[in-house]
Parts: sequence; structure tokens; C-alpha cells
Amino acid sequence: MKLLNSEETKRICDRVLAMSKADECSVTLSGSRTGNIRYARNNVSTAGLVEDTQLVVQVAFGKKEGTATINEFDDRSLEKVVRRAEDLARLAPENPEYMPAVSKHAFKASGTYSAKTAAIDPDFRAQTAAYSIEESRKNKLIAAGFFTDNASFETIANSNGVFGHQEETGLDFTCTVRTEDGRGSGWVNRSANDVSRFDVREASSVAIEKALRSVEAKALEPGRYTVILEPAATSELLSVMMGGFDARRADEGRSFLSKKGGGNRLGEKLFDQQVNIWADPWNPDVPVLPWDSQNMLPRERMALIKDGKVAALDYSTFWAKKQGVRAVGAPGNIIMAGTDKSTADLIASTKKGILVTRTWYIRMVDPQSVLLTGLTRDGTFYIENGKIKYPIKNFRFNESPVTMLNNIEEIGKPQIIGRDEGRFAMAIPPMKVRDFNFTSLSDAV
Repeated sequence: MKLLNSEETKRICDRVLAMSKADECSVTLSGSRTGNIRYARNNVSTAGLVEDTQLVVQVAFGKKEGTATINEFDDRSLEKVVRRAEDLARLAPENPEYMPAVSKHAFKASGTYSAKTAAIDPDFRAQTAAYSIEESRKNKLIAAGFFTDNASFETIANSNGVFGHQEETGLDFTCTVRTEDGRGSGWVNRSANDVSRFDVREASSVAIEKALRSVEAKALEPGRYTVILEPAATSELLSVMMGGFDARRADEGRSFLSKKGGGNRLGEKLFDQQVNIWADPWNPDVPVLPWDSQNMLPRERMALIKDGKVAALDYSTFWAKKQGVRAVGAPGNIIMAGTDKSTADLIASTKKGILVTRTWYIRMVDPQSVLLTGLTRDGTFYIENGKIKYPIKNFRFNESPVTMLNNIEEIGKPQIIGRDEGRFAMAIPPMKVRDFNFTSLSDAV
């Protein structure tokens, strides 16, 4: 499938807008080409290419809204989808929180596209799987993995003159390596928008080494320990917490950022002084679209946590108007400041502690404190006098990322964590954290 360019998508959007008889009309046109290869038990199981293009039309008569979707783009089909959206709007009840379409504004392009990534072909995918499988076999290990690459575009337009078009690329790789007896397990994930920043040899070696080192795991008593959390271990915890930076939830008392007696905790110091987190659509490591697709507002570089203080909250257009503040596009990425220290450097400075490769099966326990529960897996190790001494059995933990970010002792160099299952694109560092709460042992490897 050929990805549509700006001129082609503008012609389609202009035709849709001209056909609409509604008070307002907004259009989102998007397309993607996603390749994949999956392997398990040292054999490729599936491979394929999925292509899709769709047009979403949203119209409004007063406060009555209707939305329709189609994947055909001749004039008859475009007329059909516009009329369907208008018919639905006429039947809909008024939306008490309806907000008019945003006015015309410009978007500053971000670096989301790589021609090299868009050119990934079946041979590249096969070579990626082959290297991981061959290296695992050499070490008498069993590998399972999934590699995906994506090239896409998104175009937005509305009847007030808004127009934006941008292309994106990205890749994600995960690999789990097990010993033949199932007693050792290692895991790795890598993400990038530019394939030149991806090295399957480096990634596979990480999973293989962890699998080899994690056999003969010993049991430690549950309790509070100093831990070194690799970026993949903290990514889901932080993603849940940052998803709570919603002004409305905070103002209405439904968030850990709610203030007793009403209002929110914007400006309060809730985290360690070392914690600095921001969003930036133009970050070269985790670039994202320069607009928020939901409301077509431009994104900005914005500090979310600065020197441990809550620096900004996410306002929808409705809630921003109600509270009398300026609405901006919701963040699409999360970047946390770090240092030049590697995970090995953090280990070397640790007298006693635990290295956690990955956290898994995360579930919310208490939204008001962001208390989460989950399991460690795929490589958990005991550290003594700056060295990994031996593998240990996995734990269940009960911990809040808010508490975690208050107990930081050291921070390392940020690493890219890709976006999947609705998460933010992230660049976050490994962290050494004291008093992490392990509540029980787990038999999982």
C-alpha cells in the first residue's frame, strides 16, 4: 500500500468538508502498513503484512454530534460517510459538554519518519528472527520473540481551516529466552523510530545472558529491599501514574493529585528533588505527532514534574474552559531526566540489593495512592558489594510509583521504551530505589 502524501490527503479532506451541510465538520484520515514476524521454540510461527486506511468524519448540528467511518475514497463513498455522520448527529441527544471545533493554527513538524524504517522488508524481519534463534540454539536455549515495523500517516482537518499531515515510522522487538529445563529466563525489549538505532545482536545477547544467569534461583524472604529497576521494569508503573495527570480527575477528587477539600496539587512537591519529567513532541529519541489527535490541538514541550514538583496537568478543552485555563494538546511522550550512569554503574555502587529486569501483570490496588501490584520475572538477581551474586526467585510486589519516586538513590541513563497498548512513548532511566515492597514469593520464572 502506498502511504498517501499531504496533497493527496488534502484533496480528500477538502472534498469531505465541502460535502458537509453540518454546522461543523472534522476529518481524520489515517493509513498504516505494519509488518511482523513471530517465533517460538526456536522456529518462526507467523509472519505477515497488514495494511489499512480509514477516514473518520465527525459533524455537529449545534450540540448534537455524529461520527462515521469508511475505507473507500471515491466521491460516492465520501458522500455516503458524510451523510451517515449527519444522520447520526440529528438523532443524537445534545452533548452537555460539547466543545466547538478548534480554530485554525499551524503545526511544527516533528521527526517521526525514517525512510530506512519504512523500507524494512520480509528479508530484514527474517534475518532478525534468524539471528535471535541461532544464537539461542548455540547456547542450548529456547527463544520466542516478536518483531513489528510500522509506516503510517495521519491527516487532520476541520471546517475552521485546521490542516495537519505527518508520516510516522517505528519498530518494536521483544524476545524471551528460556533454558531447556525452564528454570532460567531472560527477556529484552527494544523500540525505535529509526531502524539504524536497532541492533538485534545487542538485544538478543541481553536476553540470552539473563537466561543463562538466572538458573538455580534462590529464595529470599519477602520484605523491603533496595532495588535497581531497569527501564522496562518501571515503564508500566510510571505510565499508570502519568496517566493520572488529568486535571478533571484531580479537581473532582478522583486522583492521587486531588487535594483534600477540593482542587488539585499542581505546584506541590510530591517527589524526590531528582525527578524531572517532561513531554516534548520534537524529542529525537521518542518523537510523536505535534498534535493531539483527539481534539486537534497542537502539542507543546511542557514540564510535567520539575525538581519533584507537579508542574502541569492535562486539561481537556471542556475542562480548560470551565476552569478558565488555556488548553493544549495532551502529551504523547514521557521523558525523564537521567545521568550518564549505566545499569552496571548502579549495581557497582550497591552494597546489598536486588536487580529487577521486568515487572509484569500490573494491576491497580488503590487509585487514590496509585498503589499497584504485580510480579517480577525474566531475570531477578541478588546484588552484594557491587556485584551480582546469584539469581533469586521472583516476587509479588505492592508499591506506588509515587512512593518509588520519593525513594530514589541514583538514576542512570535513559532508554527508549516503545508505545503499546495505549501507553506513552517513553525515555526513562534505570533507577536505584530504597525500600521497595516485595510482599510474597512467586513461582514464575
